Amino acid sequence: MIEIENISKSFDDKQVLDNISGRFEQGRTNLIIGASGTGKTVLLKCIVGLIQPDEGNVYYNGRDFTHADRDMKTEIRREIGMLFQGGALFDSKNVEENVMFPLNILTDMSASDKLDRVNFCLARVGLENVNKKMPSEISGGMKKRVGIARAIVNNSQYLFCDEPNSGLDPQTAIMIDNLISEITKEYNITTVVVTHDMNSVMEIGEYVMFLHKGIKIWEGSNENISNAEAKELQDFIFANKLMRTAQTK
Repeated sequence: MIEIENISKSFDDKQVLDNISGRFEQGRTNLIIGASGTGKTVLLKCIVGLIQPDEGNVYYNGRDFTHADRDMKTEIRREIGMLFQGGALFDSKNVEENVMFPLNILTDMSASDKLDRVNFCLARVGLENVNKKMPSEISGGMKKRVGIARAIVNNSQYLFCDEPNSGLDPQTAIMIDNLISEITKEYNITTVVVTHDMNSVMEIGEYVMFLHKGIKIWEGSNENISNAEAKELQDFIFANKLMRTAQTK
């Protein structure tokens, strides 16, 4: 479980996050949603320690990550897997080398054990026998699956996904959503997904936090989001529907 308490962050004179609190439970898909520029990615970076918040705390299973010493932060970071927007694979490394990268820098496993783990994770995301392919030789959806395999290869307890469906066709996007949800349940990990895609919300949003102009406007599940009274949220949902309609014409 991850808890965030009163997270605030400003850049120069612009406040990007204003007193954000929430709880991301283990074993379920937790989504942070909102339009572009609402602070979603900044909040994600505060949670994983890429940005230091001006105020507030982040707790990983009760451990104060924000104010932890170097050793504690290193310990927690070893438990984190990241799926970056676009996949963020190393162009100069093949699929096998990309997935093995965290094992090379974080573990002292033998070469054969590393390869076994890589093959297991690739099989789990449906990518057997692509080890030697380069990122330029595989599709966008396959790159995202390789990114997921790399994110879980180190037995991550926490999985963070930044716009995992960006640039994907609707069918592939649904497949990626379902894969993230399955892995979350199968390994009982804490998953946090940043997205602006309402399809993802309705597919896998067991907990949803909606941000608007750096403020948490609403939180709940995909089962009750349509009945939310917050005008900003309903405007966001309506805009998503218009965009999907335009894309299908």
